Amino acid sequence: MKVGIVGLGLIGGSIGLKLKDLYDNMVIYGYDIDDDSISYCLKNKIIDVKFDEEFISELDFLFLAIPVESIKNQLSHYLNKISDKTLIIDLGSTKFQICNSVENNQNRKNYLAAHPIAGTEFSGPNSATKDLFDDKVMILCDTEKTDPNLLLDAKKIIKSLGMSIKTMNSKEHDKHIAYVSHLSHISSFMLGKTVMDKEDDEHAIYNMAGSGFESTVRLAKSSPEMWSSIFVENKKNIIESLDEYISNINNFKKLIEVSDQKTLNDEMRRINGIKKILKGIN
Repeated sequence: MKVGIVGLGLIGGSIGLKLKDLYDNMVIYGYDIDDDSISYCLKNKIIDVKFDEEFISELDFLFLAIPVESIKNQLSHYLNKISDKTLIIDLGSTKFQICNSVENNQNRKNYLAAHPIAGTEFSGPNSATKDLFDDKVMILCDTEKTDPNLLLDAKKIIKSLGMSIKTMNSKEHDKHIAYVSHLSHISSFMLGKTVMDKEDDEHAIYNMAGSGFESTVRLAKSSPEMWSSIFVENKKNIIESLDEYISNINNFKKLIEVSDQKTLNDEMRRINGIKKILKGIN
């Protein structure tokens, strides 16, 4: 089996590590705009060969693990060069605009829109780990537009990564992910900004920060290049979620201003119900 990976960061690197661990006959071609990342992956046997477009027609799978704006810009180019046996799988955090960009491509059936619900706040191939995808979910979008046989092969390799599979349409995906992923990253970035703007003494922040602050601001260590691209690509849904979030923050602020402790208790007790939802998911 021959697999290409464009983007050798946390996700792309982890896919390479896992596939190398699973398949003895696997040859992995990898590319990244950062030459140091390519060198690291070759040295640490995450990939076997530096990817070149001359190999593309030989590939069984081509994973695109790059920022969503880059996926949208490059997807048609790769689709126009593949053979009938190759399936391109993009791993971006937004789906609708990417899917829409190749709606009329003659090789649309050779493309699968995917989003692994896995990751950490760290980036780069040195953060890659072969167990990143264990017991995680891969969301597949608009699967009816992918060749059924290629889709079946893709599901097999996704399950071999240790993931379960959920399907939905791309528009639905982007709306839901704005609330449960993108909004949490914005909140983390803005909490970090607020504290850094207010506190000049870095030692004071470090000494007073408890586990609550550390866990809440953890996502603020994520890749700016990746997340700025996501925020712009999914801006309609993100702005909608931000409007609701800001409204809730303002209402909560008003309850504190008027010292309405009973309503504060009631609100937080109701919100505690999210524990049952998350327990059901986990």
